[in-house]
Amino acid sequence: MEKDDWSFNDAGLAAIDNELQNAAKIAVREALKVKAGEQVLIISNPRHDAAIISMALYDAAQDVGGRPLLVFQPHKNQIDFAEEGVIAAFGALPEVVISISSGKLGKDKKGIAEPYKYDGKNYDHIFHLMQYGEKSCRAFWSPSVTLESFTRTVPVDYQTLKRRCAWIGAILDEAAAVRVKAPGGTDIVMGLAGRNAKYDDGDFSAAGSGGNLPAGETFISPENGTSRGIIVFDGSISLNDRDILIKSPIKCVVEEGFVREISGGREAYELRQTVMLAEQNACQFEKEGKILAGLGAVYAKNASNIGELGIGINPAARISGNMLEDEKAFHTCHFAIGQNYDDDAPALIHLDGLVKNPTIIAIMPDGGERIIERDGILAE
Repeated sequence: MEKDDWSFNDAGLAAIDNELQNAAKIAVREALKVKAGEQVLIISNPRHDAAIISMALYDAAQDVGGRPLLVFQPHKNQIDFAEEGVIAAFGALPEVVISISSGKLGKDKKGIAEPYKYDGKNYDHIFHLMQYGEKSCRAFWSPSVTLESFTRTVPVDYQTLKRRCAWIGAILDEAAAVRVKAPGGTDIVMGLAGRNAKYDDGDFSAAGSGGNLPAGETFISPENGTSRGIIVFDGSISLNDRDILIKSPIKCVVEEGFVREISGGREAYELRQTVMLAEQNACQFEKEGKILAGLGAVYAKNASNIGELGIGINPAARISGNMLEDEKAFHTCHFAIGQNYDDDAPALIHLDGLVKNPTIIAIMPDGGERIIERDGILAE
């Protein structure tokens, strides 16, 4: 296949060229294992870091014989819709999808208004339908990615990452519940009956697989209605339009699976505002026909749902106020407020928040306990 006349290599970015090319090659060849002739849809934004990384990935895909298509759209936040042309690009049925965004990919207006159905399940985004339902594509997505983070955290030991993810996942799969405590005041229990852990281990080579780059977490959605206790976010947290480092801890009281009270300083106020915005927009979207009739109240209610527990295990990751990397950092776990990963608690938001130095205890069906992490240190 003849390569295009222009490439990232010609862009005059010699200072970062080698490190970024290396990270892009690892992403394309090791994580995705792109094959000759495969369509590779790359969705990005015309903002410096995201654009430069997307161009490097375009070149790396061409180098292995792939057929990349790079699409730019404006920056998108948590509640924004993707451009119609981006959604239409999925109609070409790409085998590989990469989202390298300065914010988010964007919601699927058609999918939210009239969810796609596959094998008895509803999907509110065509990307989710193709990946999780039909399993016709594999992917990675890097929301709010930065150039420095991508080049530093993508080249890691993926065999060790994969082993650690599987070890944690096997315990969570067997557990009936999990308890998380931390020095900042977190003390919460959540049921895991009927739930299976998911891995972001950097191996996205099989159809239907996907995750973040940087990779490095095992995560699970708690059984709906079972989470109870206190979460004190003291690392960083996602809001509608950005991620922030937490200076004044945010205390969340959780009852029957939902956040009932949020207290603290300025960060807590902004978190409450984001949750309220998701609730209000869900009802408004239903009125405007953007959400299927009868589902507005469901989306609004789940804006305060506890949708995820994740455990970070990427040794190159650190807390910087960029959740894409923060949630992968050693010595942390994170909880998400909003939509879960089992497609039975839809919401307009998924807000990850970090807890530092947690002790994570799996409660087994016989009442026994297994330590996954103690004071932020894996117990492997």
